[in-house]
Amino acid sequence: MKKFLAILLTVAMLLSVASFAAADDGMKVAMITDYGDITDQSFNQTTYEACKAFCEGAGLDFQYYKPNSDSDTDRISSIEKAIDEGFNVIVMPGYAFGPAIQQVAPEFSDITFIALDVSEGDIGDLAAAVPANLYCAVYQEELCGYMAGYAAVKLGYKKLGYLGGMAVPAVVRYGYGFVQGADAAAAELGLTDVEIKYVYGNQFYGDADITAYMDTWYANGTEVVFACGGGIFTSAGEAAAKVGGKVIGVDVDQKGTIDGMFGEGITVTSAMKGLAATVNAELAAVKDGSFAGGKVENLGLIGEDPEANFVQIAPSTQFADGFTADDYKALVAKMFAGEITVSNAIDAEPAVTAVAVEYQGNIK
Repeated sequence: MKKFLAILLTVAMLLSVASFAAADDGMKVAMITDYGDITDQSFNQTTYEACKAFCEGAGLDFQYYKPNSDSDTDRISSIEKAIDEGFNVIVMPGYAFGPAIQQVAPEFSDITFIALDVSEGDIGDLAAAVPANLYCAVYQEELCGYMAGYAAVKLGYKKLGYLGGMAVPAVVRYGYGFVQGADAAAAELGLTDVEIKYVYGNQFYGDADITAYMDTWYANGTEVVFACGGGIFTSAGEAAAKVGGKVIGVDVDQKGTIDGMFGEGITVTSAMKGLAATVNAELAAVKDGSFAGGKVENLGLIGEDPEANFVQIAPSTQFADGFTADDYKALVAKMFAGEITVSNAIDAEPAVTAVAVEYQGNIK
């Protein structure tokens, strides 16, 4: 009898292993671009590269899809095409996926959806009861925006600019955090001559009109511009290169890209989101069966170690005597401990005491 039970247990264990292997082998990952492509040096590219690297390392099938146009209809079509072709984990970067998610997440309950930078407001009625097959990550952009503004002033820059893409919540939080950080640094240093020009391009790419606008800023004394919005950095970089100005990147460490295009040393720092870290964590959770959907998670600081957080400034930051790597660590520690608080409100311009901010609306 004991021998028979042992045989049954062995068979059960083998079946369990086979079942797990089959489930693991069946995991297929697709990434859908929002309205850009995987060479945008920003959100799409970082997400694509993280998905690709994870899948290659895990031996999983991976494919990306680019919608035919910037429309909800085409984003939905790309998602449906990926599902039709056997992909059962769909990764989507950007708030633009909100309407598509509202349709596909309930319709395809057996598909896992991972959405980056998609908030409760973006998914409408689904926010009241987020489906178990959907995980949304949003980021506390105001925190890394604050770090970038604080660093810029501590590094000696007094004439700052903020060039946002479109005034969507994430871009506004970046900008308002930047203003708060610059104001705090100026107050600590006892400065009264720090100025910030603040504008939105009303698009997520640079062009001749926005470059001309940046030309005027730099010609009139602006020293560094925080370019926040996809490819809009090209206009800031092009204008800065003409006069020896500086740029701050966004979302990812853009030093390699911006310096590569416009000259070594032009990128002071970048305010970063942990896109790759989020992709890795969620795909690993799907793979090992611990995926926990049904929520919109707000990611920010998880500890005093800057590099472990989901929001940070780039390791390539041009640290100097005014703001060293140790100063950065101390700043993060204070923020994590609650000694420094940063408002995430976007319904009113942040109150300032030590800097002068000129809000210029939209360029276009």
